[in-house]
Amino acid sequence: MGIDMRFGQWFLIAFLFGLASMPARADFEVFACEPEWTSLVREFMPDARFTTATSYLQDPHYIEARPSLIAAMRRADIAVCTGASLEAGWLPTLLQRAGNPKIQSGRPGLFFAADHARLHAPHEHVDRSMGDVHPEGNPHVHLSPDQLPRIAEALADRLGELRPDAATDIQARYIKWRVRWNNHRAEWQEKAKGLQGQAVVIQHTSFGYLLRWLGVEATIDLEPKPGLPPSASHLSELLSEPGLDAAGAILIASHQDRQPAEWLAKRTGKPVLVFPGTVTDEAPTETLAGLITTIVNGLEETMAGASYGSL
Repeated sequence: MGIDMRFGQWFLIAFLFGLASMPARADFEVFACEPEWTSLVREFMPDARFTTATSYLQDPHYIEARPSLIAAMRRADIAVCTGASLEAGWLPTLLQRAGNPKIQSGRPGLFFAADHARLHAPHEHVDRSMGDVHPEGNPHVHLSPDQLPRIAEALADRLGELRPDAATDIQARYIKWRVRWNNHRAEWQEKAKGLQGQAVVIQHTSFGYLLRWLGVEATIDLEPKPGLPPSASHLSELLSEPGLDAAGAILIASHQDRQPAEWLAKRTGKPVLVFPGTVTDEAPTETLAGLITTIVNGLEETMAGASYGSL
């Protein structure tokens, strides 16, 4: 993919200054709604202080507005969240109780990643009968190889706006990240050639962007409706679904209950793949690039008939 003029200009600046501008101060407080945004901000401001509201073992739709999170948000210089209603059940409460003017709606300290992406499957009309559907579209955009660079660029710009003394360093780090990301993306594209036309059973749309990018079809969803846990009757009905035969594996996220997937696997002989839906605290999935590499490799191995496993 081409590098636009603005990217090239910053690359020249980074080269001339040897990536040795003033480091970001350690008193910059970052509140991240999900681990993927902690990981991404850390790429650009490694010396900042971080609070992450959720983990890879939690469903980000549903968390408690704990006093510790309210206190962290009160201190925050920036709150980085997904948006697109993903945190609608708890973020407004945190913002209201924290009372931090830096990160209120419309202020530069509140950054929504989804505002800088083109979301899949938006809905003009949404009601509760449809389940947990987001009118803006699928919010799990952090696993999109093509869209994450747009989010990262916007985030780096916002961080530089909030911390102008470190703006050059932040942009230099973004450039280095972008080069690495492009290299990873080329590797994923090569592996995707062997996955084109393959199919999997999913639970929710956590991996939707990556699967679509890889050319892997999600033929069946274990959830009867988005956000609703799989019921025994729904699982039984899936056994007669024509798309089930085409699926090479059952793919779920680490925070999801494994029993429905294992029930279906026992009756179909299909392998179950369990991957973190977001970054973790341990290698190789502590970065978004490492997480996507792990998922792509796992899919490739399973679809090729190799052994499968989980993280």
